[in-house]
Amino acid sequence: VYYNHDSTSTFSFTYGFYIFISCLTATYFLNSTNKATRILRAGLFVACANIITVLALLLMKSIHLNVMEIGLHFSAAFLSAFVAAVLTIGLLPFIETAFGILSVTRLIELSNPNHPLLRKILTEAPGTYHHSVVVGNLAEAACEVLGENGLLARVGSYYHDLGKTRRPHFFIENQLKGENPHDKISPQLSKTIIISHPYDGAELLRQHKMPKEIIDIAEQHHGTSLLKFFYHKANEDAEKPLPESQFRYPGPKPQTKVTSIISIADSVEAAVRSMQKPTPDKIENLVDKIIKDKLEDGQFDESDLTLAELNAIKVSLCETLNGTFHQRIEYPEEKPKGEKP
Repeated sequence: VYYNHDSTSTFSFTYGFYIFISCLTATYFLNSTNKATRILRAGLFVACANIITVLALLLMKSIHLNVMEIGLHFSAAFLSAFVAAVLTIGLLPFIETAFGILSVTRLIELSNPNHPLLRKILTEAPGTYHHSVVVGNLAEAACEVLGENGLLARVGSYYHDLGKTRRPHFFIENQLKGENPHDKISPQLSKTIIISHPYDGAELLRQHKMPKEIIDIAEQHHGTSLLKFFYHKANEDAEKPLPESQFRYPGPKPQTKVTSIISIADSVEAAVRSMQKPTPDKIENLVDKIIKDKLEDGQFDESDLTLAELNAIKVSLCETLNGTFHQRIEYPEEKPKGEKP
């Protein structure tokens, strides 16, 4: 290769330009998809970009080369991209582990329903599993509107309520027979059980060496919010008003926009699911109220969400919910043949 035969500088601008174009192409095409084959696809585009760059450099230098030498340059350009793609696929797991990087490949792996923790949720708390899937749909769509990591939001939502598997029947979505164990215990004990689930989940995730981002979502998705139902229930029997601090989650508050969005989606999904005959207007009013309550309660203070972003989140959630909970046509019952109307 004769790219640097006439240069006396320590840095070769020819090599620098070639590497710059190659890296820029890889970055662009890696950022455009979440598919597992994206690295090989990016490698193909890098190979094309390398060949075009080599051709441009040869033409600019006006070097007289025969067909064999030109073919050698093009082959080297193509092979370098192919080898880089193969090495990236092979070394990626080691790089992720060494530097604590949560890559798209890792997220796709964690979203597999056969993951032991997801199977644990499905078998021990099926209502929570369904709730988490719907929350994932809501959060992913809202994150993509803001340009945040939608895949992280979806996967984080799948695991955010893992702690409920410790005592699944104390959460309403898993009470299939309608029996509520909270009716038989004090509000203070109910509060202790409910408040513990984010931290139980975070502990289980740590035991399974899960990424920090997923652990933070599980631990922070309720922030320092108030358990209003049990707070008011406890005050009904109390001689003097109890402090709210006794019925608040310890925190911390959501530290990122993704966690805040999951927090909103979590509350919205549970509220809409319990709504009788949801309509677009009812859903919009409910979503607006939940977001305003969290905003006034200071739950978004540490995640840098703006009012414009909160409005965009509301619009996205309403669109997704209207598609999920749309009104269905009531089909008339089919009468047996021969029966008069």
